[in-house]
Parts: sequence; C-alpha cells; structure tokens
Amino acid sequence: MKSNTGTIRAGIGGWVFPPWRGAFYPAGLRQAEELSYASRHVTAIEINGTFYRTQTPATFAKWRDETPDGFVFSLKGPRYVTQRSGSLAETGPSIERFLGSGLAELGDKLGPLLWQFAPFKAFDADDFAAFLKLLPNEIGGRALRHVVEVRHQSFRSPAFFDLLREYRIAAALVDDEKHPAFDELTGDFVYLRLRRCVEQEPAGYPPAALDSWADRAKGWASEGRDVFLYFINGAKVRAPAAAQAFLQRLST
Repeated sequence: MKSNTGTIRAGIGGWVFPPWRGAFYPAGLRQAEELSYASRHVTAIEINGTFYRTQTPATFAKWRDETPDGFVFSLKGPRYVTQRSGSLAETGPSIERFLGSGLAELGDKLGPLLWQFAPFKAFDADDFAAFLKLLPNEIGGRALRHVVEVRHQSFRSPAFFDLLREYRIAAALVDDEKHPAFDELTGDFVYLRLRRCVEQEPAGYPPAALDSWADRAKGWASEGRDVFLYFINGAKVRAPAAAQAFLQRLST
C-alpha cells in the first residue's frame, strides 16, 4: 500500500533466540512455528544469517510462505563484502553471488539490504563510490533499496553523505553509544537500528523514549518516506516487547 504517506514497519533481528521462548513465544510453541508467530506480532524482521552464509532460493521461498501479506524482511549483506580489509571496488563477485542466491523469491516481502561495515573500515571516497556503483537498482524486475551502516569516525564527512544522496542510498540511523550516530536522510526511506534495550524496562526502552521514536517515525512517514525500525541487541530478550510497544504507539 503506497500513498503520499510512507509505511512504518518495526521488528526484531531474526526470530531464533532461546530466551524468547516463554517470554515472547508461548510455552510449547514448536521452533518450526516461531517465524510464523513472530511475523504476526511484528511487521518486519532483519535477517543476520545472510551475513554469515549463502542461503538458497528454497529458504527464501519458505520464509515468504510462512509470513503474512505486508510483512517485510531486511537482509544483511555478506561479510565477504563489508568486513574485508581490502578494496571495496573488488567486491563485485561477492555482491553478485549474494544477489543471485534467491532473494527474488521473497517477492514483495523483500525489504532493504543492509551493508554493515567493520569498525576498522575508514572512509575512502573513491573506493566507497566504486562500491556504491556495484549495487544494482533492481533484481528480477523488483526495485532494490540499499542502506549502509558505517562505524568509523572518518565517515563524518560531507563527501560521504553526498555520495549516498547521489546513489539514493540510506545511511542507517543507529542508537548505540559505541559507534557514530548519523541523522542525515540520504535516501527515500529511513532505516533505524535501536540498540539500547535494557532488561529493567519491560518494553526495553522507557515509555518516553518509545514515544519520541514513534513521533519521529510518524514525521518521516508524513513526508512520504517508508520507515524500517529494528530493535537490535542491547538486552535482546526485550526486543519483541519493544517492537510491539512501538507499533502500538503508531495508532495513537
């Protein structure tokens, strides 16, 4: 559903996490049913497994079929691309292998592709531009959205944001005290990774903080931007509660 107002989706990282059993997942729920359950209580999931290993078309099709209409998966690009010490301009074959692994099987449930760079990776304008040129705009006739998460202070450069705007690629907005935070909107969507859940808070974040994030998301959506927001790490056991509490605020 697309209009002048963007769509807001919120969720968690993955769905297999033993501490969620009995806390988020009902007691006795079979592990094989956890994706189906999670996808009916949050509206998006960020997949980390694609960072570590190549998936298959059958796997993507299975994820598609187990989730409801309107649900979205964000996929993390492989570490062979983003965690290397060498030139990003040489990552074309790894990018092609990832994109050819069956992503298109997700259909309209394919959300943004997240390229998360290692903390040691410094900004090199020419090399980063070469990397951005390698990212295709579509796959199987379906438009692709790309987002980058950088974690080195050298990326605090106007040249970095100019490149992202040129290629219409989003910079991840990350709520994490360990890495630089960026508020620049460089794409036509907004991608957030909130990493400060604490176990003492039943919903991970204090109510006032959730109110603030919900208000900001509504503001971006009112400008026509789709918003993808994930509660990642921190006290991960609270992530599903945080996502659900956030989603509840969107209707108020």
